[in-house]
Amino acid sequence: MNVRRLIPTTAAAGAVALGLMAVSACSTSDAAEGSNGDRLKVVASFYPMQYLAEEIGGDHVSVSTLTQPGVEPHDLELKPRQTAELNEAGLILYLKGIQPAVDKAITQSEAKNKVDAATLTELEHHGTEDGHSHEGEEAGHDEHAGEGEAGADPHIWLDPVKYAEVAKGVGKSLEKADPDNAADYKKNTDALVKKLDGLNGKYQQGLKTTATKTFITTHAAFGYLAERYGLDQEGIAGLDPESEPSPARIKDLQAIAKKDKVSTVFFETLASDKTAKTLAKDTGLKTDVLDPLEGITDKSKGDDYIEVMESNLTALQKALGAK
Repeated sequence: MNVRRLIPTTAAAGAVALGLMAVSACSTSDAAEGSNGDRLKVVASFYPMQYLAEEIGGDHVSVSTLTQPGVEPHDLELKPRQTAELNEAGLILYLKGIQPAVDKAITQSEAKNKVDAATLTELEHHGTEDGHSHEGEEAGHDEHAGEGEAGADPHIWLDPVKYAEVAKGVGKSLEKADPDNAADYKKNTDALVKKLDGLNGKYQQGLKTTATKTFITTHAAFGYLAERYGLDQEGIAGLDPESEPSPARIKDLQAIAKKDKVSTVFFETLASDKTAKTLAKDTGLKTDVLDPLEGITDKSKGDDYIEVMESNLTALQKALGAK
């Protein structure tokens, strides 16, 4: 229990007033639980971690994010004040393998509670299983050297089932860091998992019957989602959204689009759409947004994770010819 220092406003308050204030100090502090002064300070690396912290932490946490809206998280470089903020955090929530500079700073941080979301579910490898060369993906893996598992795909939040597994782990970490509010963290975790289960059900039903199972996207971030719902992701740029595809990869994609009756090339909100639009123009395809949800901006089709994921489902249904 934190007891605040209380100062009488006049000498006339006297010893009686001081005594009453001392007695009431505990109740005043307890009532203030949830205010800025008493909330657990959580630092999240980027939006998917921020969303978990806010949804599960509720009124008991004060959440800040290292990656501001509109900033492409992969290339984030931390400022000195952000590094200092890590040292002051009651809990740090991050995903190793997405942001090398953040991973390094967190390793050096003095914070007691550090939670790597990549350890809360099983990471997998995506990019070469379908028999295509996927040169873009190989470049992407090189770019992300040092991930939790060498070359493993870190985009776990785009699979509602895996994201729910991570949410459960985050909930337990908050309970440990702030045991006084453990019951609320558990309640909030259960509520979030229920929402994610509902989202999973919408995807299962919405993508059950489609004219094609193949989609092309600039950023190969949707490997877990594709695997979960029986789809085939063809990434232009691989795991790194800024890597450039080779001419051979572009030729492969043109052939795949024709063979699998692909109608749409997807691009995202935080990276350049130039390559996607060029490929679409050369192959006579449409373009649309498939948001990897690395940040929420005014261009996002939704105000939070659930809304944007529902928009992604609508876009996939349209592109894949869902029935």
